[in-house]
This record gives sequence, structure tokens and C-alpha cells, in this order.
Amino acid sequence: MRRPLIKSQLPGPNVTQWIDRDRRFISPSYTRSYPLVAQRGEGLWIEDADGNLFLDFTAGIAVCATGHCHPEVVAAIREQASQLIHMSGTDFYYTPQIALAERLARLAPGGEEKKVFFANSGAEAVEAAFKLARWFTQRELNIAFFGAFHGRTMGALSLTASKTIQKKHYNPFVPGITHVPYPYCYRCSYNLTYPSCDLECIRWIEETLFKTIMPAEEVAALFVEPIQGEGGYVVPPPEFHQRLKSITAPYGILYVADEVQSGMGRTGRMFASEHFGVSPDLISVAKGIASGMPLGAMIARAELMTWEAGSHASTFGGNPVCCAAALATLDLLERGLMKNAAERGEQLLAGLRELQAEFECLGDVRGLGLMVGAELVKDRQTKERASDWVAQVLQAAFRKGLLLLSCGQNTIRFCPALTVSAGEVDVCLEILRQALIQVVGPPRAGA
Repeated sequence: MRRPLIKSQLPGPNVTQWIDRDRRFISPSYTRSYPLVAQRGEGLWIEDADGNLFLDFTAGIAVCATGHCHPEVVAAIREQASQLIHMSGTDFYYTPQIALAERLARLAPGGEEKKVFFANSGAEAVEAAFKLARWFTQRELNIAFFGAFHGRTMGALSLTASKTIQKKHYNPFVPGITHVPYPYCYRCSYNLTYPSCDLECIRWIEETLFKTIMPAEEVAALFVEPIQGEGGYVVPPPEFHQRLKSITAPYGILYVADEVQSGMGRTGRMFASEHFGVSPDLISVAKGIASGMPLGAMIARAELMTWEAGSHASTFGGNPVCCAAALATLDLLERGLMKNAAERGEQLLAGLRELQAEFECLGDVRGLGLMVGAELVKDRQTKERASDWVAQVLQAAFRKGLLLLSCGQNTIRFCPALTVSAGEVDVCLEILRQALIQVVGPPRAGA
């Protein structure tokens, strides 16, 4: 079994030089978790500029769905790049864009006909959904959730309610957006037990919001992540999305699913919405859609696509090379990677719950497929968040050759490529255990 190999101090001399150059010329607004300068990647493995080898459980923030540089994706990119690199789908036609739109329309949940708008990123896909909802409904009000991350462009950022640093100094935002709580109650038990208090937010929307400050007939859309990503990899109760749609649909409020992080097979199904038995009116996707190439898409029921030529467009969205990469990615997902995501996700959750039995600091462990989160807490009874421990565990894991990210206030996120093997999951869990011991101490006696 391949294992991480750390040959130099971290950061090594070459990495240090590159980071020094980065500080001189790159925007300081980027967040970097640790001093890694990636030089090359293959599958789940990243080699840095000093030849150190890391097991990557981030997949470029859930982007490289088929792993780094999958040979079939690379071949599709090379072939398309040798034929046509750019022609702009805004003003011209070309076959990869049409073929991909057909494929996405077929795969999207629900039996209705679909149409697709292509963009460059998740934020742009959300912006497209935001604009189409306004165009179709001719309404100005919208609902989103606390903890949500929809992107950093101004419309998407107006819907976002994740961290204040993302919004600091950028007011005023798009008006008419009301945020409501996402169904996760820190008073409730761990391990996905959801008492009725988790659905209080739905009753509050219906019985308070719609009857006091927000006339339901004036709401264009409700934007929701099927599983919250940046907010902490929060999986809602099974009935949440159906209940939510049932109180919005009667008013003509469009149900917009932000599947930028949860879609494209990550949860073991093509779209996370499928786990909850809902068919969104609009879906925003990006990240894993093209295995690392910049591509986003907004998929909508065909009857909603009433906007006129020129009302919204994108010069690079649906670029031929990106579309070719996406078609190759979808082939791989349907040929077995979604099944692997479901199986390896169960293995990862089981392993984390074994660690949970050993370490008092591991609170809630949750997820679907390979979208898994594990909270660190100072006390399981009070559920006091241990944000400082999360940062320290990530650093300790990095120095042992494992790449991880955080999300929410105190959650370690696990979003490896969907190609991850059983052995690689075991290596991840082994290194995580070592990192926990280093940061919080040995496991509980008798565990």
C-alpha cells in the first residue's frame, strides 16, 4: 500500500522559496491551510516542490472527483485541445457543449425536461439561478440559510451566511434576502438522531416569516444546500427537504438546490437531492463536474428558461475543453465511481465512529458518501466547540503526510477523490489517529 513520504523538513527549501514569491505577487485574500506547494498529482497523491508525497483527502476542495490527472480525463482534454480550444458558446455552437447539456438534463432528478446554462464556477452557477428565478417569477424576495456558502460574487455572497470575513466591508448586498436556520441543533444527540426541534425552522418559515415580514407570494426562490458544505458538512433530517418544498411550492417559490459541493456523485448518487426524494426547480453545479477544469452549470426545468437572448451569458462558460473533461468525468462516475464513493464513504464513517469511541474530543460524525465531517469538541456533554484543536490536528496531519480541510466552526472535512481505495481510507484514519493523539492526548482508557 502506497504511503506518504516526507523527505525534508516542512516546508522544504524549494517550497519556502515559492511561498516567498507568492507573498510578493499573489493576493493576500486567499486562505492557505498549511505550507504546501503542489508540483504534481496522481490519483489521491500530491507531490510537493521538494519531492514530499502526501495523501490528499481534499481533492482540491471536492473538485478532482476522478482524482488528480485521471488518464481518461487527461486524454479527453488533449484530444479536444487539439481540435478546438475556444469558440464561445454565447455566440456560436459547438458539439461538446450541446452533448454535455443533453447529458446533464438527462441525469438531473425529476421527470420534467431540463435546460442548461453554462458558467465558469459554482458562484457563477448560483448567480445564474438567482437571475433566472427573478426573471421567471418577476419577484424580488429570496430565502437562504444561516451557515450557507453560495460563493463570493456579489449576488452569491448576498445569499451566503457562513463567515463574517467573507462579507466584511462589502455592504450593501443585494436586498430582499432573509436567512433562516438550517436544521442542525447542537442540543440534540450525536450520530444523526434528529428530534423534532430540528424542523422548527420549517414551522418558523411557514407560521412566522410568511405571516409577518415576508409575503410568500412575493418570494422568488429558496436557495438551499441539500447538505451544507462550508457550514460544516451538515446532513439534515431525511424529511427536511420534502417538508421544505411542500411549504414553498404552493406559493410558486422556486426550489434552488446548490449542489456545487454535494453534486456530481460525491454522496454516492449523482445529486445529493436524490437522497431526500426531491426534484429541485433549479440546480447549481460545479466543482467535481469536470475533474479540475473550470466549469459550472445551472440546470433548470425547461419551462423556467424563458429569458431572452442576451439577458444572461458567459464568454468562457461551457468551454469545449472543459466540456470534454466533464463528459469523460460523467462516464467514469456512471461506470463505478459513484458506487465506490458510497462504499468508501461507509468505510470512512465506520472508521471515524471507531475513533469516536476512543477519543472524547470527537463529537458528531456525519456524512453521505464521500462528503463526511467529524466535529471536535472540548466536552461531549456541553458540545463546546474545539476550533483550535481542528487547526492543530490539520497541521499535525499535514506533517505526517495527510491533507485535510476544515469546515463550519469545528469540523474536519473529508472529501477525497471518488477513486479512493479501501487502503487509502485506512491510511487516512491511521494518520488522523496519530494526529489526535499528538494534539489532544492518548485515547480513553479501556477504549
